[in-house]
Formats: sequence, C-alpha cells, structure tokens
Amino acid sequence: MKPRSSQSLPTHIAIIMDGNGRWARRRGLSRLEGHRAGAEAVRRTVTACAELGVSFLTLYAFSAENWRRPQTEVAGLMRYLRQYLKNEMPVLQKNNVRLLSIGRRDRLPAATRKALEWAKRETSRNTGLVLVLAIDYGSRNEIYDAAIRLHKEIVSGRVDADRLEPESLARYLYTSGLPDPDLLIRTSGELRLSNFLLWQVSYAELYFPEVLWPDFDRSHLEEAIREYGRRDRRFGGVKQC
Repeated sequence: MKPRSSQSLPTHIAIIMDGNGRWARRRGLSRLEGHRAGAEAVRRTVTACAELGVSFLTLYAFSAENWRRPQTEVAGLMRYLRQYLKNEMPVLQKNNVRLLSIGRRDRLPAATRKALEWAKRETSRNTGLVLVLAIDYGSRNEIYDAAIRLHKEIVSGRVDADRLEPESLARYLYTSGLPDPDLLIRTSGELRLSNFLLWQVSYAELYFPEVLWPDFDRSHLEEAIREYGRRDRRFGGVKQC
C-alpha cells in the first residue's frame, strides 16, 4: 500500500489491542495462548508501520487496571513482554525502530523493568519508527501525576501560575515530546477508550474494526489508514472551499 499523499498517512497511530481472550476462548485455548498469538500481531503491526513510513506507534500493552486479572495471567503477560523484548530485538534493529515506554514503573517486576530499560538503550540510536509501549498505563493516573508535578513546580517558584495554559499541563504528561495520535484503533469491535490517552486523542480519528487483535494483520492496518485518509479533519474549524 502506498498512501495517496503524506496527509493520508497518520504520523502517529495508537492501538488498543483488544480481543486476545475471546480469540483464545473460541479455540478452546487458555487466555495466555491468546496473548501469545497477540504478540505475533504486534510483530506484524510494528513491521508494517515501519515499512509504510509511520513515525510513531503507541500500543496499549498493559493497563493500570490489568493488575486486577488473575495472578497467573499477569505473571504470564510480564513474561511474554520480556520474551518479546528479547526475541524481537533483531527485528526492531533491522527495521530501525526506537523503543520508548509510558506509564508507572514502580509496580512492574524488577526483571520486566530491567528488560524494558535494556531494550530502550539498545534501540536508542535508531531513527525510524518510534514504538511506544504503554505499560501499567492509565490516562487518569497520567493526568493526576502531571498535575502533581506541575503543582510542585508552581510551589517551588519555577512555574508562574498566572501564565499557565492547557499545554502547560501537557508538558508534564508521560507523552511529553511526542505528537498526539492522529488515528486510534481499537480491535474486537468494542467502542471504548478504556482510560487510554484521554488527553492526547482529543482530535484523533477513531476506528473500531471487528477483527480480534490476534487476527489483525497488515491488510487491516492498511484499511484503517485508508479510512483515515477519507476522513475530513477540521479540528473544530470549517472546511475551506
């Protein structure tokens, strides 16, 4: 697929990877097998975005609410994340992908934090697609943390409260320095944002395909991009004739 123009290719795509459990249940498999299959979809999607020229891809890998899941599933997810970072490193390097992460880190197992920091160091000089993994991420936590940090800056005198504007808070979000998503995809047909990038997707185009995440492939990604290209993005203004 070759986009019609640079305007039809989103700079930043964000994805809520939903449907691993239902995919596994329909096949009589465990939920962890669904997550394993989901990791294959991650590989396909990262490679496709790198080849298509997408600049930023943010994946909702583990939400702040996911800690409520059974301990065996959480432990399995953390193990799969470490395996992904190790096993996919040659692919990330080949595709010139730089890895970043957003979210709180204090609750992550030490081995997971170590693997994540290692992968970020290994890819830090890459200049292609920026892959952002949202891990132990919740948008309300992010906004709360940003407000606390900004408050401390005001109290210390480093920030003038009388000169604040909306973007003042944005500079304290986990995503500071990253462009807001242009396109948000949630697979499996669910029509929710689930506490994901609530500030950042204010003007994103939303796309909700029925496909379950483990079945998501390049053709689905390309269709999402084609749909994005058909949208008329006015950002609150009116179309110019």
